[in-house]
Amino acid sequence: MKHDWIVPGWPAPANVKALITTRSGGVSVAPRDSLNLGYKAGDDPAAVTQNRAIVQAVMPQAPRWLSQVHGARVVTADDIPGTQEQPTAADASVAHQRGTVCAVMIADCLPVLFTNRAGSRVAAAHAGWRGLSGGVIDNTVQTLRNAGDDPADLLAYIGPGIGPTAFEVGADVYEAFIARDAGAAAAFKAHAPEKWLADLFTLSRRALARAGVKQVFGGGDCTYTDRQRFFSYRRDRETGRMAAFIWRE
Repeated sequence: MKHDWIVPGWPAPANVKALITTRSGGVSVAPRDSLNLGYKAGDDPAAVTQNRAIVQAVMPQAPRWLSQVHGARVVTADDIPGTQEQPTAADASVAHQRGTVCAVMIADCLPVLFTNRAGSRVAAAHAGWRGLSGGVIDNTVQTLRNAGDDPADLLAYIGPGIGPTAFEVGADVYEAFIARDAGAAAAFKAHAPEKWLADLFTLSRRALARAGVKQVFGGGDCTYTDRQRFFSYRRDRETGRMAAFIWRE
């Protein structure tokens, strides 16, 4: 079946595998055509189940799905059952064991994938503006640090998200970032009275740099402007969900 999924271009160890789905390669019909992976997107559940099976066929185990709440909680993916009926509420997960697949769903928010240079640990974070301003990247890196990783030895890959020409925000978003990092003003462009265009890619890179992660790749694919390839909640409201995955072989 045809698809054009993204395989991150980064110097990860050979045993670390990652992919980010696009909207192609599934069975869902418009406006969620075709590889919608989200049960809460208003799709036929049977289609979502089939779409998830298509993706899982290239993985060693069922992905450890999360119930994403736009927060900053990080959990251990190894502890989440692959057949869970009620996904764990969190926006990032870390996997220590081989075969455990970290997963985050996206449709404008950024996925940020992590591995250490040894290929002994991986992680995935769901980083929309709320998660970024709330510290989801900081918490993910701290969790990896607590497990023994030096942030300087981590690699991060930023996947597709709403781009800086499309993400109009209000004063609440601007102020949430400035309160945490005065230099974040560089990621905002005045657009209208009390409105800015926000650059999530730059904001995520700033968060990674603050956390000590120096090796950062990806970033720049805009979900909003590329209708053919990506779902975008901001653009369409009624739409599907893509996902980013990372695991160790």
